[in-house]
Amino acid sequence: MCPSRQRKIFHDSRAAWPRPVEDGCHGSAAAEEEMARQALCIGINDYPGTASDLAGCVNDANDWAAELQQRGFTVHTLLDDQATKAAMVQAIRERLQAAAPGDLVVITFSGHGTIAPDRDGDEADGYDEALCPFDIGGGEVLIDDDIRGLFTSRGPGVRLVLISDSCHSGTLLRQPATVAADLPRPRFLPMGSWLPEAALPRGGDQQPLASLPITATRSPWTGAVAGGGDLLMAGCEEGPERFSYDGRFAGRANGAFSHYALRTLRSLPADATYAQWYAAIRRYLPAAAYQQTPQLMGSQEVLASPVLQ
Repeated sequence: MCPSRQRKIFHDSRAAWPRPVEDGCHGSAAAEEEMARQALCIGINDYPGTASDLAGCVNDANDWAAELQQRGFTVHTLLDDQATKAAMVQAIRERLQAAAPGDLVVITFSGHGTIAPDRDGDEADGYDEALCPFDIGGGEVLIDDDIRGLFTSRGPGVRLVLISDSCHSGTLLRQPATVAADLPRPRFLPMGSWLPEAALPRGGDQQPLASLPITATRSPWTGAVAGGGDLLMAGCEEGPERFSYDGRFAGRANGAFSHYALRTLRSLPADATYAQWYAAIRRYLPAAAYQQTPQLMGSQEVLASPVLQ
């Protein structure tokens, strides 16, 4: 019997990280490499039925995909109408099920975040943090409980890097009546933009609330980070009214966080750590036009480890 996923390593001159080769037990080198480094890049600009489209999320996903592919990852993308809730769940599950101990799975998400009424009583403030799939206009929302359940099914020793250019902490129930197209736009979708009127939270007068009594929020990805080799990098800190922004750079739409994260990543030395990458991003954010402070979550061991290796 062949040892489980035992790898021989060689160094490819095109890359600054070890890559596996065929060991006679598991087929081709290409298949082994596919198992070793997987990435899923999700970008959603188009949100039908919400009047809240974004501009830079598809560019973000394509930019992350190109960078990760160049670094040796097998990359799968979900863009706009490809990124339904069902498709997102399936793609995440497939990446995790294909991974073995020691493998690295990177997931990037650029799109709206939201909050949703808590259905199972596990949230002190009565609201779940959530991601907005393409079909959220039809009520399809990916809440933190769903995400946590997905990631508990992965095998031991599978390492995760989660990169979220979204936000989940707005307290307004409805989108402002007018949003200037040329201004940075928060990547947050209020509940009133996608929930039916009858399902909206109400006050004592039985009218929908203008704002929600939320004092603390967290990223919906937080429950997926189990310690060990996991890392979460997000475009903004947790807490109410903390936003990640859709912006423009040299006339091209991108998320501010994704733009600066990729810009700094490309200039890092080969042995740079996640802590050093985060420090480089913080030289650009927050900025006058983008009042957001990125967040980094992981163990000290992970923060001191080489980026994407």
